[in-house]
Amino acid sequence: MSLRVSILTVSDRSAQGIRPDSAGPVLVSACQERNWNVVETDIVPDEFHQIQSKLIQWCQSGEVDVILTTGGTGFSPRDITPEATLGILDRQAPGLAEAMRLESLKITPYAMLSRSVCGIRGKTIIINLPGSPKAALENFLTVAPVLPHAVHLLQDSPSSEAEHRNLPA
Repeated sequence: MSLRVSILTVSDRSAQGIRPDSAGPVLVSACQERNWNVVETDIVPDEFHQIQSKLIQWCQSGEVDVILTTGGTGFSPRDITPEATLGILDRQAPGLAEAMRLESLKITPYAMLSRSVCGIRGKTIIINLPGSPKAALENFLTVAPVLPHAVHLLQDSPSSEAEHRNLPA
């Protein structure tokens, strides 16, 4: 299944052109390696309403199955991506965030400082990833294998039940 993905980088410095976006392009490549269609990418500053506005726009477009955000998930006072995301979700998907933190803890104790959240708005899955390109990719690789099935479930696809029976042991 070719997922339709949009990637939102949340960074004051990248939005101002002071620092190039490095995590967004890494995620674009990782999606393209899976033959997923990257519909759109964008960069916004760490501003609550700008984050929410972009997430809502993409969810309402009907053109996106998964939104990956990168940045704004740490302890800095400007890190507000999780709060902005929580404010627009219909339902949370805590298992995705828990899995990312669990796998990341095998690499670094700093993973416990991640405040990433994941959830669903309409038929779109939103996943907050760290701003570091390395950490964003590691976290993405943790959840990527289940995303096609998750999208099938959201779309109420008849094949989604059969996919449960075909999972490796």
